[in-house]
Amino acid sequence: MNDQAETLEFQAEARQLLQLMVHSIYSNKDVFLRELISNASDALDKLRLAALRDKDLAVDTDDLHITIEVDRDARTLTVRDNGIGMTRDEVVSVIGTIAKSGTAELLRQLREAQDAGASQELIGQFGVGFYAAFMVADSVELTTRRAGESGGTRWESNGEGTYTIAALDSAPQGTAVTLHLKPADTEDNLHDYTAEWTIREIVKRYSDFIAHPIRMTVERPGSDGAEATTETVTLNSMKALWARPRGEVEPAEYHEFYKHIGHDWADPLETIHMRGEGTFEYEALLFIPSHAPIDLFSPQGRRGVQLYVKRVFIMDDCDALMPNYLRFVKGVVDAHDLSLNISREILQQDRQIRAVRRRLVKKVLATVKDLKTEHPERYRTFWTEFGAAVKEGLIDDTDNRDTLLEVLSVASTHDPAELTDLAGYVGRMKDGQIDIYYATGENRATIENSPHMEAFRAKGYEVLLLTDPVDEVWVERVGSYDGRTLRSIAKGEVDLDTEQERTEAEAERERQRTEYADLLTWMGGVLADSVREVRLSSRLTTSPACVVGDAHDLTPTLEKMYRAMGQELPKVKRILEINPGHPLVTGLRKAYEQDGANDSLAETAELLYGTALLAEGGDLADPSRFARILADRLARTL
Repeated sequence: MNDQAETLEFQAEARQLLQLMVHSIYSNKDVFLRELISNASDALDKLRLAALRDKDLAVDTDDLHITIEVDRDARTLTVRDNGIGMTRDEVVSVIGTIAKSGTAELLRQLREAQDAGASQELIGQFGVGFYAAFMVADSVELTTRRAGESGGTRWESNGEGTYTIAALDSAPQGTAVTLHLKPADTEDNLHDYTAEWTIREIVKRYSDFIAHPIRMTVERPGSDGAEATTETVTLNSMKALWARPRGEVEPAEYHEFYKHIGHDWADPLETIHMRGEGTFEYEALLFIPSHAPIDLFSPQGRRGVQLYVKRVFIMDDCDALMPNYLRFVKGVVDAHDLSLNISREILQQDRQIRAVRRRLVKKVLATVKDLKTEHPERYRTFWTEFGAAVKEGLIDDTDNRDTLLEVLSVASTHDPAELTDLAGYVGRMKDGQIDIYYATGENRATIENSPHMEAFRAKGYEVLLLTDPVDEVWVERVGSYDGRTLRSIAKGEVDLDTEQERTEAEAERERQRTEYADLLTWMGGVLADSVREVRLSSRLTTSPACVVGDAHDLTPTLEKMYRAMGQELPKVKRILEINPGHPLVTGLRKAYEQDGANDSLAETAELLYGTALLAEGGDLADPSRFARILADRLARTL
């Protein structure tokens, strides 16, 4: 070792996570070995891929393997691989910090978790990997050398807040992680991880399917007083789980494989094992997780499908195999007829890969559809966790749009707790109802209290309540279901009366149009900078006013989304509808007829418009002016 050792501090969030890892109560600490073996396996896969892509990389890939070394006297356990290795900068980046999206949110949820079980589940969502070693070790050493480089790096820490890092003049290619083990403690479920049978059992349970040999040198007692001998044994079978017939695989094996590739501590919600035959053969083993990852909606979030060719790892995070709206699906696809050095760019254009993608998507959606009809509770879990992502498919996956509409679930005014599907809504439609009505907003309470709902509530019409940001887009893109138009209750004019009611009310409406004509014209002028038109409303029963858009206007929420993405849009002026039966509106009309236009009445019109915006959850253009006018009016009443 040279003299360039340096002591550094963990990133603050990494330090907090380490403390939670070490001091939380775990029912099973054995998984640390699974995580270290999984990391080693990834390093071997990456080396094989690097050698395929870079012919000048002088590495030997004929005997890629993982070695477990035990020193019972020193109480150390080492997991060693001859894989890709790391540079010093990579060690600092990967080990010294947690530079992953969602870390702060994870820690917030961990602090709010009320019990150890909840903490375990949240840590499992993050996939801590290497950090699990500190559950069983007082200190950890890591020695590594990047393939193709001459010098190496040594990293050491006791997990208490700092780590040391030093350059090495020489080191074996790959990575070795040495754990200085804590004493065995059966009450704390801390086993003796130097015992051969313990290591064998853990590897068999968690890592039997790893594609590379996991070797360990074991001691065999001599017979009849002979000296003990040693032998190197392979602990795993290395059988690709996806290549075995489904009937020969136990559910527990599927679950452990999922935890390996998904870096999750929870069992999957559903397992999909399929085989494609014919002109293009492949095997696929896919999993639907039981919970959403924290980075599900992060642009940097990882996808979950790995690509293999003839059992050789080619690509992690393969976006050509699964559309973005199914990015949460984890698994493996093993193709038989692709080149080993295929690139992401070639994959995007490959006809066979596109065909595989279509089959995978149809199978995943068919599985979700089956969950919906046969396992409602599991479907409810799926939709709660992933529904907002799945709805993105309604925007651009036209081939599967009908199936997506079948598995769609949304809230509605029909039931305060249970979701509904579109078929259920159509089955409950009132006689004579033509359109499917919906409303969008930030949350259910805001929508239900919106003035736009009043006429629909009074007439008993069911309204779909859409609260995800993506809802604003897909309802516009889809447009209809089962021949019925999806219609926003906040756009266009609304007339829910029957023909008879319309006939009976025509005289009264005509009288109101005549009576309010001058007021509407005047208010339109006063509010010309904010609204396109002021008109009488047929959708209000108790509120004085509401703001609506034309049938093809962008909604305010959609406007905000586009502007947040940096797209400049012309200002969309909406329509102010006033309720001719409300005392405030009738009083305003009388005051205008008696006194004509004055500053006080103009301010009243501003307040009326402002309260209508606030009632639908909108934003005021000038909140301070609104507050000042309102305060002045309140002062006059005292």
